[in-house]
Amino acid sequence: MERKRWECSALPQGWKREEVTRKTGLSTGKSDVYYYREAGYASSPSGKKFRSKPQLARYLGNSMDLGTFDFRTGKMLMSKVNKNRQRMRYDGSNQVKGKPDLNTALPVRQTASIFKQPVTKVTNHPSNKVKSDPQKAVDQPRQLFWEKKLSGLNAFDIAEELVKTMDLPKGLQGVGPGCTDETLLSAIASALHTSSMPITGQLSAAVEKNPGVWLNTSQPLCKAFMVTDEDIRKQEELVQQVRKRLEEALMADMLAQVEEIAKDGNFIAEKDVDDDGDEFEEQEEERDQEMEDV
Repeated sequence: MERKRWECSALPQGWKREEVTRKTGLSTGKSDVYYYREAGYASSPSGKKFRSKPQLARYLGNSMDLGTFDFRTGKMLMSKVNKNRQRMRYDGSNQVKGKPDLNTALPVRQTASIFKQPVTKVTNHPSNKVKSDPQKAVDQPRQLFWEKKLSGLNAFDIAEELVKTMDLPKGLQGVGPGCTDETLLSAIASALHTSSMPITGQLSAAVEKNPGVWLNTSQPLCKAFMVTDEDIRKQEELVQQVRKRLEEALMADMLAQVEEIAKDGNFIAEKDVDDDGDEFEEQEEERDQEMEDV
């Protein structure tokens, strides 16, 4: 066997790499690689040789990362080092920036049903499976006052300015502990978004005394109310005013664009006239120079 030894710069000081090449037998020409540490260093394995990368990694422990270490050559693979750095940079940037949450689902707790549900046992099925009847299934219970999770959320426009919230009518009065106008608005908006039932409010009069018992979770956190013809008329007038303001804004924007296009057209026309005049003067000067030369 032929033995060659080198200092391994990729490992801590004192580590050497030994390559043993076989001279005889069926494996002639093949080489084995070992790593060992010279005597005299702290925590030296007293001449023990490590024949594989896992053995070396177990001995070094957390003192060194051998993820990019090539056991055969005794060098750090730069391609793996660059990939690890890019991956760390990418993960760090994602953690800093964060991804926008585009989920529009309301934060309702998905509680598994704790009530008994009717089931139908199918006896003529080969595997005799038990299937539930979707028509008789009971809806999952909702957490009381879950609308409070929506408090503190604000809307901002494209200029990052706070959008003013709407003013609720005086006829809408909240029920429940600590119910504010913002919580009531969130409750009504979520009920319109998730429920297909008419929004009537809490019809039971006992809900004001003990909302934790008599609260109807399918209705928003407000007392029972009635929408009168006067409310409908005011809402129609408000919609007409908003549409008129929108029409005026669109018309002003269109006129501004037409004016800007007209200014650009005049500028281009004036530039073309100036260029033609300069070209004519240059042609006259060239003809005068030719006459002088003649």
